[in-house]
Amino acid sequence: MTLLYEGKAKRIFSTEVEDVLRVEYKDEVTAGNGAKKDYIEGKGRLNNQITSHIFNYLKENGVKSHFIEQISETEQLVESVKIIPLEVVVRNIAAGSITKRLGFDKGHVFDEPLVEFFYKNDDLNDPLITDDHIKLLHLASETEIQELKASALAVNQQLLNLMTDMELRLVDFKIEFGLTKDGQILLADEISPDTCRIWDAHSDTNFDKDVYREDTGSIIEVYQTFLNKLEAHK
Repeated sequence: MTLLYEGKAKRIFSTEVEDVLRVEYKDEVTAGNGAKKDYIEGKGRLNNQITSHIFNYLKENGVKSHFIEQISETEQLVESVKIIPLEVVVRNIAAGSITKRLGFDKGHVFDEPLVEFFYKNDDLNDPLITDDHIKLLHLASETEIQELKASALAVNQQLLNLMTDMELRLVDFKIEFGLTKDGQILLADEISPDTCRIWDAHSDTNFDKDVYREDTGSIIEVYQTFLNKLEAHK
């Protein structure tokens, strides 16, 4: 198997099957676009298992993704897609960058979910961009932009249902999408506490990477507790 790509959190390998890739989750954690970085044993295992559980849940509820199956504690098989260079962010509650950009109080509940696009470009620090910017950069067509928004909102609704059952609040999350060879848009990458902001429904304590960003707890303990809740969900 050939290493095709290595990022901050994962390694991507080819397999003997055409259009099937092996994803290995790494024991590394970063924040601030890599400004803060640590090796934390066990993180890759947790994110792989959490993402596998969530992608299976989404599949059962009609949301397609590139995920095929989990094959080990730290690995999964996925369908090969060409990643669209956009981070699609859905916000239900104000937190993080939007409180600084627009002055919302942290914890403000939006009237309806907000979808934002960020250009995946490390040199530009992943800037917030508009639909028109996306078209000018030829990242996606108008039809594809609308499909991305609709798909992101569909993912949001299913995650809201899941988190409510787990007595958690889904504050926001970022996802990525990819194109198959025949041009189908599929949910890709991962969904985990690395890519979501999740609060306890009663105390608003974090079940996400903010515990690492803000040095408020053990990321392994928090992610393990989240996985336990996920596995207990029926």
